[in-house]
Amino acid sequence: MKIKSANFVMSNSDVTKCPSEKLPEYAFIGRSNVGKSSLINMLMDRKHLAKTSGRPGKTQLINHFKVNENWFLVDLPGYGYARVSKKDKNTFQKYITNYFEQRKQLVCSFVLVDIRHEPQKIDMEFMEWMGENSIPFCIIFTKADKLKPKVIERQVDDYLQELIDGIWEEAPQHFVTSSSNGTGRDELLSFIQEINLQFFKEKKG
Repeated sequence: MKIKSANFVMSNSDVTKCPSEKLPEYAFIGRSNVGKSSLINMLMDRKHLAKTSGRPGKTQLINHFKVNENWFLVDLPGYGYARVSKKDKNTFQKYITNYFEQRKQLVCSFVLVDIRHEPQKIDMEFMEWMGENSIPFCIIFTKADKLKPKVIERQVDDYLQELIDGIWEEAPQHFVTSSSNGTGRDELLSFIQEINLQFFKEKKG
């Protein structure tokens, strides 16, 4: 897929006020500081489309970007950031939950995890919640440029095995990415394009 246009549309915390267009939507979410904004900028080939920050927890609203005029990329707040107040955490969690439960345009979510770390409890619990609520998602491993190829392979295998040893019969589809060198960009955009083609085919039919 070639990215011809990627434009910010809106930010809000009310799912009912999200764009009303019946276009396929892809949500990106993960723990704070997982590299979500950098990944979005890399995918869209824009330097400052999503705001990056050295301070975790920068994204605090549901952010919609329209891509190629025919699908939406949604940047969701990170979860698990300790310096955000408990009240704010509960507020974030509520509208994130509302988004996933109510947003009919959502066709796939991407849960981002830092490939350098062992499976984190908060990530595993979030994926379990997604599974229990039948919300389709894939895993995106970020920051692959920080590890050697053999270590990447081992980290991914160990992570997926832990999922299978838990509640999953088979591991979700996954992508290995790096915002620094563009690893995984073509694979991820091709995956989105395939879903879009099917979406519009069914819409016509």
